[in-house]
Amino acid sequence: MTERLYYEDAHMRTFTARVASCAPGKHGFDVVLDRTCFYPEGGGQAGDTGLLGGVRVTDTHERDGEVVHYCESPLEIGTEVAGEIDWDARFERMQLHSGEHILSGLVHKHFGYENVGFHMGADFVTIDFNGMLDDAQLAMLEREANEAVWQDLPVEVTYPSPEELKTIPYRSKKELTGQVRIVTIPGYDICACCGTHVSRTGEIGPIRIFSCVKFHDGVRLEILCGRRAYEYVGRLIAENRKNSALLSAKPAETSAAVQRTLDELAAQKLRAGQLETKLFARMAEALPKDGDALLFEEGLTPDGVRRLADAVMQGRSGRAAVFAGTDAGGYAYAIGQVSGDLRGLTRELNACLNGRGGGKPGFVQGNVRAKRAEIEAFWREKA
Repeated sequence: MTERLYYEDAHMRTFTARVASCAPGKHGFDVVLDRTCFYPEGGGQAGDTGLLGGVRVTDTHERDGEVVHYCESPLEIGTEVAGEIDWDARFERMQLHSGEHILSGLVHKHFGYENVGFHMGADFVTIDFNGMLDDAQLAMLEREANEAVWQDLPVEVTYPSPEELKTIPYRSKKELTGQVRIVTIPGYDICACCGTHVSRTGEIGPIRIFSCVKFHDGVRLEILCGRRAYEYVGRLIAENRKNSALLSAKPAETSAAVQRTLDELAAQKLRAGQLETKLFARMAEALPKDGDALLFEEGLTPDGVRRLADAVMQGRSGRAAVFAGTDAGGYAYAIGQVSGDLRGLTRELNACLNGRGGGKPGFVQGNVRAKRAEIEAFWREKA
């Protein structure tokens, strides 16, 4: 069995070990050592990467009780090698994992919810709870979690006997047998865990909750801790600083400035729509009422195309067709006819002009990938 140095000292970065086995595998060469500080994937935490005897270790997994290092090149069995883990990545995971324990412990303490899912992703750590949390509760949880960090509490790891274990109110997702490793953060959490953790809560750094969405019968939180939280918040501050300059607003007042801008835009859109409606009515009045009408316009939205076609079809004996777009980008269309049935025409138009669309018998909408001349030729043929 591999001696697991990371349980003796989670801060160990370098070590020496003897190569117990080496065999070709799906990920290069599977190397087992007599001792290692490379943590294997498990408990929601990714496996360590680093170097063994100068050879790159791309991942680490557990197999049949042994820690297997995925190496890019083979290592000679029986030789002693120097190992070094990628410490920055390991320490980030320790911060994230310990921060997750604090939050999960607080959720269980205050609301009785269980942590039913935990994953350290490339962007965020996700935690799934089997109960609902509102904004006020999330703010309280985040505040208390950071208070645990500020207290710089010890993170205690113990291996209680089966008799002792029965007296400990620890969290666990499943029934455990054999030797159980208990990670305790005094006053905040007691949990069975196989992962690596910081020695004191002060090492965790800031704990931030970035989102909370409904997930199954509970919620899923996206969180970050420590360096990852610091860097992500830094990016958010930089983006907000840019938005502050663009909006001519103080950094703490950008949301109010955005709301004002949105309100102004909505008012302008309403006014533009009203003016457009008057323009469409005048355009319709200027057209002869007999027969079909075919119009080409630029710069209309699909809704504008619909409203212009609707205006032109009123009081008209024939069909009213409006196309808006360009030869290069294609055309949106709307065709209407009072008491008409345009479904057959629409099927032909779509087939001939590489189009898609449909609607009610008397009014259809869609788009075509064709040139204006091709549309006009089709319309002349169907006139």
